[in-house]
Amino acid sequence: MDEKAIYYIQKLKLQRHPEGGYFNEIYRSGEIFEASVLPERYNGSRAFLTSIYFLLEGKQFSSFHKLQSDEIWHFYDGSPVKIFIITHEGKMEERVLGNNLNANETLQIVVEKNNWFAAELKDKTSFALVGCTVAPGFSFEDFEIGDRNKLLKDYPEHSAIILRLTKAKA
Repeated sequence: MDEKAIYYIQKLKLQRHPEGGYFNEIYRSGEIFEASVLPERYNGSRAFLTSIYFLLEGKQFSSFHKLQSDEIWHFYDGSPVKIFIITHEGKMEERVLGNNLNANETLQIVVEKNNWFAAELKDKTSFALVGCTVAPGFSFEDFEIGDRNKLLKDYPEHSAIILRLTKAKA
């Protein structure tokens, strides 16, 4: 494992994330949206905003998943990250999160609610440290990990990337 990745995992107290990689929640707003003011897709109250550190290392990837809230990814250090988004219309978008603006990388990427998305490192010998901000705040109740077979059935035109960035059921 990359020494700098080990450093960040230890210093930032990162734990394994169910979608792949490592994370630690660093902020959860003390203010709450009550369920009555949120769209019906939420089944309870939510923090105004949450933020995590997220790290991918080597061949790790963030498996296809979706959230009921918008998420903003912020680049901090390491390899650029390729983010793949399957839009509501079924179109595949590939964006690159990184700090080389001359190479069409961007420091922030917004993934809109209810879009399937996954991420992998551009350089599989490196790592990437990013931040993810979710509003209304993240809840595992709003998180859905992609089922490989269902995604393949729904989006056969994207089968290569779905097979690469999902995990087979055990």
